[in-house]
Amino acid sequence: MNTIRWGMIGCGSVTEVKSGPAFNKVPGSKLVAVMRRDAQKVKDYANRHQVPYYFTDANELIQHPAVDAVYIATPPKFHEAYAIAAMQAGKPVYVEKPMALDVAACMRMEAFSKQSGVKMVIAHYRRALPLFIEVKKLLESKAIGKITGVRIEMLKQAGGNLNPNENWRIDPKVAGAGYFYDLAPHQLDLVFYFFGSAISYQGKASNQAGLYEAEDTVTGTMLLEHDIPFKGDWCFCAAEEEAKDVFEIVGTGGKISFPVFGHDITLEQDGITKIIHFDPPMHNQQNLISQIVPYFLGQGPNPCSAEDALQSMRVMESFVYANNK
Repeated sequence: MNTIRWGMIGCGSVTEVKSGPAFNKVPGSKLVAVMRRDAQKVKDYANRHQVPYYFTDANELIQHPAVDAVYIATPPKFHEAYAIAAMQAGKPVYVEKPMALDVAACMRMEAFSKQSGVKMVIAHYRRALPLFIEVKKLLESKAIGKITGVRIEMLKQAGGNLNPNENWRIDPKVAGAGYFYDLAPHQLDLVFYFFGSAISYQGKASNQAGLYEAEDTVTGTMLLEHDIPFKGDWCFCAAEEEAKDVFEIVGTGGKISFPVFGHDITLEQDGITKIIHFDPPMHNQQNLISQIVPYFLGQGPNPCSAEDALQSMRVMESFVYANNK
């Protein structure tokens, strides 16, 4: 085999630009099948993206002989069942983040992958984007000296559809928690990508605005490898003018800061500030997919393993549910 023929379960908005088209732009990769329960919507998606096969039943896609690997782009509630079904069929899986509803489900997925020998990758794709690769290079070159602290602050206005029946991201039964589980996986994965494992962690979540069932405010601390302290604050009910997206790394010789959902690195050294700009990618997941395809073909390492993703899941679950279970 020299080409991975992909089947995609779930055709929501994340697949329109961020991921779906990228499968046809990576060498040795082709999107050949898509699945969505709504027959009209899946046919429309297939026609617009020139995908030859489309289904309303996930098992039909998984079992189809033209499908070599499966990308799971559904809400987290369904990740475990679809991933294990695909691996049972001997087909490697690429699973959206967060990896699953909870740590227990993630561990079952990881165990099945190890026992069966069928490969699995998790979609922490920001670690493959040029901006974050540059941050890692700056850290490895000790551009700001010894790291003395890491901080994340994300404040977002409570907006959009606040009906959990229509917005699964605020329904813990479908998403695992609230917006924190949707956005923090990207941020926390970068923490571990840059600095290694968490030695200890603790946090707390609350519902401050009462707009929906899930938490809307989270705070947490970690002690990372090499005794690096971390503090994170997330609020999804802030005033519009208070909106922030800050990832800050402080060292003995300066500071690196950037928005996880932005395009500029601010590097401060010896009183001099430098802005390093990166143009946004057309397809956010293309760089990671370009690493997954060789891995599935037996020609490279796993770019983001279940073990990698479990670090974020354990921390998130501790921050949100440690005092509530």
